[in-house]
Parts: sequence; structure tokens; C-alpha cells
Amino acid sequence: MTTYLLAGGGTAGHVNPLLAVADRLRERNPDDEVLVLGTAEGLESRLVPQRGYELLTIAKVPFPRRPNRAAVAFPSRFRRSIDDVRTIIEERGVDVVVGFGGYVATPAYLAARRADVPVAIHEANAKPGLANRLGSRWAAGVGVAFGGTPLKHAEVVGMPLRREIEGLDRARLREEAAALYGLDPARPVLLATGGSLGARRINRTMVASAAALAATGWQVLHITGASSDVEDPGLPDYRMAEYADRMDLALALADFAVSRAGAATVSELAALGIPAVYVPYPVGNGEQRFNAADVVGAGGGILVDDADFTPEWVAAELVPLLGDRGRVDAMAAAAASVGHRDGTDRMVALVDAALGGGAGDSAGSA
Repeated sequence: MTTYLLAGGGTAGHVNPLLAVADRLRERNPDDEVLVLGTAEGLESRLVPQRGYELLTIAKVPFPRRPNRAAVAFPSRFRRSIDDVRTIIEERGVDVVVGFGGYVATPAYLAARRADVPVAIHEANAKPGLANRLGSRWAAGVGVAFGGTPLKHAEVVGMPLRREIEGLDRARLREEAAALYGLDPARPVLLATGGSLGARRINRTMVASAAALAATGWQVLHITGASSDVEDPGLPDYRMAEYADRMDLALALADFAVSRAGAATVSELAALGIPAVYVPYPVGNGEQRFNAADVVGAGGGILVDDADFTPEWVAAELVPLLGDRGRVDAMAAAAASVGHRDGTDRMVALVDAALGGGAGDSAGSA
């Protein structure tokens, strides 16, 4: 029996690939023990127990960005976190630590190093976080979702995807998806989404461009997100929804997309061969622009700055593109050429290699 400690959390970008790997490990050998290390505050505190995994929590100790009281207390709190993880490793007989970034990853990597336990890392973003930059220096295996990710010894494995996306048969589900949204399965569909919270620029520009887009003959499925401030334009070929409870069906229906460039979104669209206009989130460290670089470079996507994604841009660029079905099909093939549907199996194989191959005979067979 092998005991795995999967470390990561805080956001969906860390938790979802972690859970995809956890599920594959459990499917492959139910006798193995899969433990998850996280914090009590992160998204993992809800999602991990829901999925049936034991969540072990340590204190959230953010790296201080400025000299203050928290900075003074940081060294002792951080050492305590490392000690807490090492205790878990020793008491639970952990054989390998698999890290996905986030607050708990750094103490997990350091504790594993001190306990002489191998580490395997997955980095979802093309611009890696601090924890994975540190851990990659001595990790036995480093898997990345995107080529060109600047981590030592990185190997492109793709993104561990949700099972319903990994095995999605778009053609088979198209009629069911069209019926769900009241659209015609025989006509092309443009999917617009800004993620669960929405994207103000995408939402406003799509609504302002609704008539021009409908005039192309395309149908529009617009997932606005929870904090949307736009109203449904009320056009026959335009469907607006706040959420997509079955995102797999929305993706099954999509022939083209307009979206942010989060790592999971870019990975899913490329894996499914869906061309897209990517509008990177304009706040933060700029990782979304890097996430889209591979698919844009291959010709499977177009990158547009948030400030430039306007109704005028849609009229001048997107409307003519949608009218050129040959170009859309070529972009779909280009997107698929850099996508990976087998990211979960490839990451599991990397974990097996970190263990020395002892658990790896069935990697990729699930």
C-alpha cells in the first residue's frame, strides 16, 4: 500500500487538479491511502471532504510582503507549519508528497525534504507561484500545464482535468446540450464566459454586440457569472445564464469561445479543440496572458487585452472571423494540437517515477 499526501488549496486552480489526481490514484488502487493537506479557510475545506478524502489542515502562514508584526512572527509560525507537516508524514507513513502550489505547499515540500520523502510538483500556471519555484529545486518530478513554464526540470504533462471534461464526447452530447439551452444543434454556437464570478468587460461587450453577433448566423450562449450587471438582450439566438451547472454540456455545444485565460479554462478549451478569443484578467501578476501563449502561438486562439475587448473590436475582428468557417475550423485543429486530455494520467506517471516506479505499472490505464 502506498500513502500519498497531496498538498495544495486556496483556490479552484489548485484544488481541482489536486482532486483529479486524487481520484485517479484512488480508482487505480483503492487500497492506497490518499490524504490531502490544506487549510481550514481555503476552498479545499469544503471540496475535499465532499469528495470523500481526509483533509489534514495546518495554519495558513502567508509570506510577508512588508515589514510589520506579521513579518516578525512569520519565522516561528512557518517553522511550526513545517514541523506539523513532518509529524503528519511520519505518523501516517507518507511515501510521497504531491504539491499543487498554495499556502500549504512550501511547508509540505520542506517537511518532505527533511523527512527524506520524495516530492512531485504540478504547476498549473505558465507563470509559477513562489511555492513551486522553491520546491522545484529538489523535487523528483515537476509537471507543468504549459510549455515554457520557468521551473527547473519541468516536464509538460498538461492539466489534470475533471473526469467529465477528460472524456467528453462533444458530438454525442450536442443534441442534449442544445435542448438544455433551447438552441439549434445544427447551427454554430459561440460560448462566452468569464468564470464563476463573471467578467465585467466580457459581459458588457457581449451584450452590446449581441445584435451584430446574431446577424452572423451564430447562436450565443453567454454565462455571465454571479456578479453580473448586464441584462439579457432578449434576442432569439442569444441565451444568457448566470451559472452553468453542467459546464460539460456548455462546452459540448461550443464551436468558439470568448473567455478569460485562467489555466483551467485554457487547458479545457485546448483539450477539446475549441478555438477562443482570450481576454486575460487585467489585475494580478499577469499569468493569464502567459497561460494562453501556447495556444495563441499555435493559431488556436486570439489574445485581446481587457481594455481592447470592445464592441468596436468585436465588429471589426470577431464578426468577420465567425463568418469564415474555414478559419474557425483551422483554429479548432490548432487548439487541439497543443491540448492534452491525458494530463491526469501523465501527472500520475510523474508521481510514480518520483516513487521510483514501484507504483507505476498501471499508470495511464485508468
